[in-house]
Amino acid sequence: MLQLYYWPTPNGHKITIYLKEAELPFELLPVDIGKGEQFAPAFLRIAPNNRIPALVDTAPISGKEPLSLFESGAILEYLADRTGRFLATVGSAERYQTMQWLFWQMAGLGPMAGQNHHFSGYAPEKIPYAITRYQNETARLYNVLDHQLSQHAYVSGGDYTIADMAIYPWIVPHERQNQDLNHFPHLKRWFNLIAARPAVQAAYALGNTIQQPAEMTAEAKRILFGTPPPTAPAKGPQEPM
Repeated sequence: MLQLYYWPTPNGHKITIYLKEAELPFELLPVDIGKGEQFAPAFLRIAPNNRIPALVDTAPISGKEPLSLFESGAILEYLADRTGRFLATVGSAERYQTMQWLFWQMAGLGPMAGQNHHFSGYAPEKIPYAITRYQNETARLYNVLDHQLSQHAYVSGGDYTIADMAIYPWIVPHERQNQDLNHFPHLKRWFNLIAARPAVQAAYALGNTIQQPAEMTAEAKRILFGTPPPTAPAKGPQEPM
């Protein structure tokens, strides 16, 4: 059984997209990050970085004791290896083409768009330099992706893969990032292609079943961007990813 610790954020959506695409049964375990549930000791034993998503496979491919994983990219790679779907085999050029774009998202698009969200929407003080800095870097990354997609139907150059699943949820909030997809025609074509996939729609519909406040409360902002509870590991301000 796969147990997914989840909240409907871009990184959370990555994993539900994969699970829906691969038609894998799973148990959804919401972790309300606005209430600080990511700092619960039981969750920290699975995800010591106090972030969602996290995954527990009670019957892992190793055939041994249950396996717990955190970091959405690692979870996607594991699920792809578990099923043999949406990622080419070890040693193939196609696998490494996919993995480089997965790492590009994890190291570039996600963190930069996350800072874009924070300084544009959440920060109590609007700092023009920070807002401009992260909006411009987001635009640069969109241009990189647009160029890649001008040459290929899908991100890694072949078929639909975990790279597409990882990147798409970070493009969904493009308006919050002050990005106009009409300026990136190849990216827009790909975005609409992914959005039309039934599994992607099912993943987002699942996320919509989780009730959230219309606006982030002051207490949620304190939890996400301020000082964590004294029992939790030290952390800096974070974007709810």
